[in-house]
Amino acid sequence: MSEEKQGFFKRLVSGLNKTRENIVAGIDSVFNGFTNIDDEFYEELEEILIMGDLGVHTVDDIIENLKVKVKENHIKEPADCKQFLIDDIKKQMSVAGNDYDFENKTSVIMMIGVNGVGKTTTIGKLASKYKANGKKVIVAAADTFRAAATEQLKEWAKRADVQIVAGNEGSDPAAVVYDAIASAKAKHADILLIDTAGRLHNKKNLMDELHKINRIVDKEYPEAVRETLVVVDAATGQNALNQAHDFNEVTDISGVVLTKMDGSAKGGIAVAIQSELKIPVKYIGVGESIDDLEKFNADQFVDALFTREA
Repeated sequence: MSEEKQGFFKRLVSGLNKTRENIVAGIDSVFNGFTNIDDEFYEELEEILIMGDLGVHTVDDIIENLKVKVKENHIKEPADCKQFLIDDIKKQMSVAGNDYDFENKTSVIMMIGVNGVGKTTTIGKLASKYKANGKKVIVAAADTFRAAATEQLKEWAKRADVQIVAGNEGSDPAAVVYDAIASAKAKHADILLIDTAGRLHNKKNLMDELHKINRIVDKEYPEAVRETLVVVDAATGQNALNQAHDFNEVTDISGVVLTKMDGSAKGGIAVAIQSELKIPVKYIGVGESIDDLEKFNADQFVDALFTREA
């Protein structure tokens, strides 16, 4: 593991501390407290996983798979099936290797999510990450309903040292996107990041707005690879799952960014989102600083979840 990855893994282990206390301590007590693998053992394990925000359907699958493995391998001791549980959680969360191809192509990344989940901050961090990897990045401030959103994004663009295209407060978001595409083409940008308004309470308006933006991108920038990422706050647990589900009904989502994983006891929601919605978690945030956002790695995440802090 590279030094940079190792540093992030340490932050991930640290950031998952509360989630670990919430889930792993309970799991350990089941594996160590039961002498037999019986219905009561499975029920207790199921309850702890559901309480850990892994999602009811996901937990059903995990428990059923565990029962099969226990039978196939003639396991008698509860402690001996812990690794099967860990492996199955990893399997539920695995991401296809080509899910990050867009990073190395001319791409348009539309960021969606409700206000307060860290969407604007995430755009700033991604812009910085792509720029550090030698990409030419342009940011479009298409959340024109909140003056603070544009100001915040301007600040992040300055920190990341990337160009920003913004309109006046209340201006048409699609017009901002149109201008940003023209700029991206003229400057031969690699990645165009689009911020959008975070309104879920009025799905009709949101849907119309996203459709309009999508039409402009399709028409004006057909050669670009499309990516739509929904940003959700891990600390909100099941709400994060519901938000991802609701946004997925409004537009086609290709990935999830899970923010504020540090300090949350509900990190298990990453498993539920990926398993139940079949949408991969692509990035994960474990802190405030600009480099506290990393590509999601299922093995790394689950290993960090089950690793005791040194």
